[in-house]
Formats: sequence, C-alpha cells, structure tokens
Amino acid sequence: MAISKEKKNEIIAEYARKEGDTGSPEVQVAVLTWEINHLNDHIKIHKKDHATYRGLMKKIGRRRNLLAYLRNKDIARYRELIAKLGLRR
Repeated sequence: MAISKEKKNEIIAEYARKEGDTGSPEVQVAVLTWEINHLNDHIKIHKKDHATYRGLMKKIGRRRNLLAYLRNKDIARYRELIAKLGLRR
C-alpha cells in the first residue's frame, strides 16, 4: 500500500526547512525512510515477493545517494537528520 496523502503531508511538515518545501534532501530522505520501513514489514510477511524486494532495494539506493549528497553538502544537517530518523544505529 502506498503512502497516504495525509501521512506524506505530516512527514513533509515535520522535515521541511521552510514553508512549502518538498524537494530538500531532508524531506526526500524522510519520505523514503517511511516507505522503506513499510516495505520491510511487507517483506517479513511475504518472503517470496521478489518484485517488492527489488523496489525496496531501489528505494534504499536512492536514500543512500541522497544521504551521501547531504553529507558532502552540509555535514551538520546530515548528522541532525540521521539522529532524528534513527538511522546508522
């Protein structure tokens, strides 16, 4: 099931840097993280769903690239974001 419009707007409002910000790396990573966590739950139940697993891997790669971009651009924002999302345990 895809992310609902209400849930996506909540995530955008929480991670946006300014009003109407939907394209910043912080927002994109936060939305991808929610989707990745949701797909992980699905994969745990449906172990043979290889199409979903492939989509999950693509989302993880996209998030990794966005995090690498943010790390190179502004290390303080990167550290704040991973702490807030609970990544890199």
